[in-house]
Amino acid sequence: MIHLKYLLPLLLAGCVLACNEPGSTPAPENDYLKNTETGVRSGGVRLLSIDGGKYKVWTKRIGNNPRIKVLLLHGGPACTHEYFECMESFLPQEGIEFYYYDQLGSAYSDQPADTSLWNLPRFVEEVEQVRQALGLNKDNFYLLGHSWGGILAIDYALKYQQHLKGLVISNMMSSAPDYDRYANEVLAKQLPPAVLDTLQMLEAKGDFANPKYMELLLPHFYNQHICRLPLAEWPDPMQRGLDHINPVIYVAMQGPSEFGISGKLEKWDRKADLPKIKVPTLTIGGTYDTMDPKHMEWMASQFPKGRFLLCPNGSHMSLWDDQEHYFPGLIDFLKKNDE
Repeated sequence: MIHLKYLLPLLLAGCVLACNEPGSTPAPENDYLKNTETGVRSGGVRLLSIDGGKYKVWTKRIGNNPRIKVLLLHGGPACTHEYFECMESFLPQEGIEFYYYDQLGSAYSDQPADTSLWNLPRFVEEVEQVRQALGLNKDNFYLLGHSWGGILAIDYALKYQQHLKGLVISNMMSSAPDYDRYANEVLAKQLPPAVLDTLQMLEAKGDFANPKYMELLLPHFYNQHICRLPLAEWPDPMQRGLDHINPVIYVAMQGPSEFGISGKLEKWDRKADLPKIKVPTLTIGGTYDTMDPKHMEWMASQFPKGRFLLCPNGSHMSLWDDQEHYFPGLIDFLKKNDE
């Protein structure tokens, strides 16, 4: 009988020889994790020059898939990519490449003081510059816009859809005036009368900085329609994304009130233009959303290749409070459109 101490080296030697036999097949490389960076590796982070090199915006790539590349447009205006970090729990395991991106003025990107920059047409051109710098094209480029990012995504698609493979409008209506009506005629009326009276009094005075304003909004509005997870358990990435908002841009474009839009976007309305967007488009809404889910379902019917996903337990942050519906629906859209 061969003693174990002699047998083990023989077995190891046999394995080495077998692995090096001519014609043996090496282990397949995980292309999704393949690093294509050159020079100093930054974990996928790139600062992209825009507007002729005057400014830089922050981006970060996760994964590698030549057929599905999703650029994420955060809300606000002027929140950050941070609240999208939950994507990392769902998209990589499906082999979906995606990009975080802080728009100009948001925390990780340059924050110039020039207030003339804060307008929708300029942001559309910024997204196009980012697309070009990242090398995205009609064979792989999906644009996902959430909230304000949905406004930006719609206007981008109306001008540059020739570069898109697909579009996702998450938790955003196609009309600011319609949103205003829904906020005032539906959502406001769900508030306790005393709470609504106090909020309206503070808004009439323009006293948005009064601690009482947010003290009432958090439990009665935010926790009902922004994110329905217990306030004490709001996820850190989502909280960071909200905390890092640039209030100068937010107030200029959205306005100070949470009941509708009163800033530069007040009259934005693309309902009549939706049929012009020919690329496959998914709209996502939550039952408890700040945005009317029926309107978002209607939007899907207006796109020639539209599809609607309802998150029955979700609010405006359905990607956090209804992940069991949000992510399977999003992934199904991306993969079926790639077939």
